[in-house]
Amino acid sequence: MYESDDAEIYDLIHQGRGKDYAVEADEVTGRILDALPGAASLLDVACGTGNHLRYFHKTFAHVEGVDLSQDMLTTAASRLPGVPLHLGDMRDFDLGRSFDAVTCLFSSVGHMRTTADLDRALARLARHTVPGGVVVVDPWWFPDTFLPGYVAGDVVRDDGRTVARVSHSVVEGNATRMSVHYLVADADSGVRHFTETTHITLFTREEYETAFVRAGLAPRYLGAGPGRRGLFVGVRGTGG
Repeated sequence: MYESDDAEIYDLIHQGRGKDYAVEADEVTGRILDALPGAASLLDVACGTGNHLRYFHKTFAHVEGVDLSQDMLTTAASRLPGVPLHLGDMRDFDLGRSFDAVTCLFSSVGHMRTTADLDRALARLARHTVPGGVVVVDPWWFPDTFLPGYVAGDVVRDDGRTVARVSHSVVEGNATRMSVHYLVADADSGVRHFTETTHITLFTREEYETAFVRAGLAPRYLGAGPGRRGLFVGVRGTGG
């Protein structure tokens, strides 16, 4: 769980690494409008600090967000006044309404630990999508595309603060175990160090597609995508 200050560091390090939320949101928006021209409402599940929502709101008249972290939502609320933001788990949240499009980006769906959890999450995304609406999911790597032992390192400087991030990822069972170390330094607080270990499941392409179908969504896998992992675009059936 991120503390509020750590949510700011999360934003800083990913933007410093070259993550372009505007370009990513534009690509996803294009996929949505290709499938449903005139789409006007969007729900971003695992919205984090709201960086994608900021840009989605330029196209979609009504947007909302859901996230598991209250601290992430607090940061999102500060940059998205008036946008409804909800605390919830993608496996069981219920907003009581549906949207033309539902997105789940930044490989957040990979935090589902089992195919049963993946099924529950896709069913919830579909449940919040209108008939004929669009679900867009940014997956984690597949077992055959992940690089075991991958190391990443970045240093970002902004407004008197320096943040260093180093990560190492290995395969553990059917998941990636990513160990991340952060060093954060500024003039007032000095230097602090914290770590996080994240398990992200290596679902197969077929397991994703099966979860889409079980949820009543007709999926397409697109090789291109915001994180070079591709995108799944599913359209909800219009029948009963």
